[in-house]
Amino acid sequence: MFKEDEEVFGEEGTEQLGRKIAALLQPGDVLALYGELGAGKTCLVRGLARGLGIDERLVASPSFSLINEYPGPLPLVHIDCYRLHLEEELDELGLEEYFDGPGVTVIEWAERINDLPEDRLEITFDLPDETSRHIRIEALGKWEQRFKERHKA
Repeated sequence: MFKEDEEVFGEEGTEQLGRKIAALLQPGDVLALYGELGAGKTCLVRGLARGLGIDERLVASPSFSLINEYPGPLPLVHIDCYRLHLEEELDELGLEEYFDGPGVTVIEWAERINDLPEDRLEITFDLPDETSRHIRIEALGKWEQRFKERHKA
C-alpha cells in the first residue's frame, strides 16, 4: 500500500488536490472518501470534476439524491452514503454497475460499504484546525503502481 499525506488550506487547496488526482484517473477507477461532515469531500469532487473537463459548478453533495452523474470526456459518478445505514439500502443502489462502468466513481462516506473494490484510492480528511485540512491518500491494488510511477517522474 502506498500512502501520501497532503496538507491543504481552504477550498481552493482542496480543489487543486482534486485536479491533481484527476490527471491520474482512468475508466473504472474508484475513489473512497472518508471524513466528518464539512471536511472537504465534496470540495475535492469539484476539483476532480474540473480536472476531468466537467463544469465543477454542477457538483453538489448528493446527500438527498444519493447519486449524481456528471457527463464528460471521462464521466464522473458521485455517490454519498451518509444517509444509508442498512446493507439492503446499499444493495438497492447497484453500486457494482458503477464500479465496472466507463467512468470514475467517487464515494463519500465509503466506510458504510462493506464490499469496496480491491483496486481503489482511499482519501481520508482530517481537520486539525479551522484553516487547514490534512488529507491522507492510500493507493490500493493497481493504484499503488500508478502512484509509484508518478513519483518517479
